[in-house]
Amino acid sequence: MRQHTVRVYPSKEKIERRDQLAWKMAEICTDNAPIKEDVIDMVINRIIDNASVAIASANRHPVASARAMALAHPRAGGATVFGMPNDQKFSCEWAAWANGTAVRELDYHDTFLAADYSHPADNIPPILAVAQQTGKNGKELLKGIVAAYELHVDLVKGICLHKHKKDHIAHLCPAAAGGIGTLLGLPTENVFQAIQQAVHVSFTTRQSRKGEISSWKAYAPAHAGKLAIEAVDRTMRGEGAPSPIYEGEDSVIAYCLDGKDGKYVVPLPEVGEEKRAILETYTKEHSAEYQSQALIDLASRMKAKISNFDDVKSVVIHTSHHTHYVIGTGANDPQKMDPKASRETLDHSIMYIFAVALQDGTWHHVDSYTPERAQRADTVRLWHKISTLEDPKWTAAYHDQDPNKKMFGGRVEITMNDGTKIVDELGVANAHPAGAKPFKRADYIRKFDILTSDIITKEERNRFISLCERLPELTAAEVQQLNVQIPIDKMINNKRDQKGIF
Repeated sequence: MRQHTVRVYPSKEKIERRDQLAWKMAEICTDNAPIKEDVIDMVINRIIDNASVAIASANRHPVASARAMALAHPRAGGATVFGMPNDQKFSCEWAAWANGTAVRELDYHDTFLAADYSHPADNIPPILAVAQQTGKNGKELLKGIVAAYELHVDLVKGICLHKHKKDHIAHLCPAAAGGIGTLLGLPTENVFQAIQQAVHVSFTTRQSRKGEISSWKAYAPAHAGKLAIEAVDRTMRGEGAPSPIYEGEDSVIAYCLDGKDGKYVVPLPEVGEEKRAILETYTKEHSAEYQSQALIDLASRMKAKISNFDDVKSVVIHTSHHTHYVIGTGANDPQKMDPKASRETLDHSIMYIFAVALQDGTWHHVDSYTPERAQRADTVRLWHKISTLEDPKWTAAYHDQDPNKKMFGGRVEITMNDGTKIVDELGVANAHPAGAKPFKRADYIRKFDILTSDIITKEERNRFISLCERLPELTAAEVQQLNVQIPIDKMINNKRDQKGIF
């Protein structure tokens, strides 16, 4: 890996194109680095994972709305939409919009945490949609996904967006644009311009993930994917982009991030070096913010030591800076303690999540978030006794550069009314690669089966899994079938009564 330093260049100090971060990103998208079996295996796992959560969310309101918008843009030879028949095709940017929303809605797919946050599997819907519309085969699709993961993970390692309250889709959009460029075999110049365009249009605030969190939390990554497709389309037509997008005097570092004196170091593979970043990412066993995964497992373990939850006086979660300030009491969000808060807010409240997991000893992507569950009196009493504190030990572990040492959990101290304490800690979730029960192919398929069992047929399940497991050998015609179809009686009416422009 090479360590690329990124800083602001005043207009009078010219930076050569080959020295710009966007160009170096484009270079690794357009090389021909080998892809090893373990990387191929993980790409397959993540395609299965995305499909499982997308189908489970198919009838949720934001997903149905996004799908209705996509259905207004049919296109012969276009891309498929999750749940719809494979012979119905739609414009790829709108298919990416619908599918990206479905994948993100339940907050239940993969994650990578470092200097910033990310859900790298958000790259897959736009890349797959473009592959289907442009007639690309499984090998080409694989290369595009691997490149997008690499860019996304490397940006997240090097550049913190959250510090400046910028949403993490600002790293997703250029990664997706780069991955689409790889998929299409575009020249470095085209990919360079597409990445720059993608960065320019995707910087937004984190208000979508704070306060009264709305359905935009699910739409935001899908919107980034749609923007990435449009950026690539423009540059393929010979259009350029604002440049230099990272280093410019009036660009994103100077005015959206650390300012004119800001400096970042982004790790990137050498040109021709393997892209293995996907192996540093991890999926979720539980449908909640990733930083709650280990704490859900820990709560389940600690449950056995408590016979009456009304005997609990206080619960303090000692954890990392990110967990404390994003989903903990350090966020200073009253909504995170509100029994009437939305699902989108509750899955970003570690106080609520820990309370429910401690009482139930498990977590469910629907049942754990129902209004009845959130408003249960004994749960509210326990929930409001929970607080978080930043512990430098856990912050340091969160940022450890060694993926085998990186931790996202915490230490929990439960004080009972009689003064006794129950103390335990857990560094990584059970499903994490370094956890007690790391997810393997069988676990991804088990998750798929659990989430889709009452929705799709056994024949459709077998057809889709079989296609995924043959990914590198798929023909273009088979890539166009890489979708999960839902029987019409299992889908809500796709010609919704709601009024819209489309």
